[in-house]
Amino acid sequence: MEFNLLKSSFTKQEAKNLNPLVLAFVGDAIYEVFIRTYIVNENRNMHVHKLHIEVVSFVKAHAQSEFIKELLKDLNEEELSIYKRGRNSKSGTVPKNADLCEYRSATGFEALFGYLYLTEQNDRINYFINRIIKIKIGE
Repeated sequence: MEFNLLKSSFTKQEAKNLNPLVLAFVGDAIYEVFIRTYIVNENRNMHVHKLHIEVVSFVKAHAQSEFIKELLKDLNEEELSIYKRGRNSKSGTVPKNADLCEYRSATGFEALFGYLYLTEQNDRINYFINRIIKIKIGE
């Protein structure tokens, strides 16, 4: 089975025109899939509950806000603009497990991943995922 359903569905301009919260909606899912895959690959015999705990340590708002602080210097102008649009968006909800600044920063982080995914910038996604893993394990 081939999974090219979305291949070339969004130009950069079309993706930029999406609401940043829509980009974050996509980015949240994509980022979590990448992290889940990485965690399972590294811990093939681990119980599901422990896998979940490991994944949460990467995907919670606090972690994402810490990762983006480290990644900001690596963003190009376009990526920084997407991040800031996501960060500055008003979602209408108040986070219950993170402070507002962390939540907004995490929303920008997710918007960036959504944008990169929709515009098929896989090299950049891989670069950022690898950087996040290195940050997490303390290299």
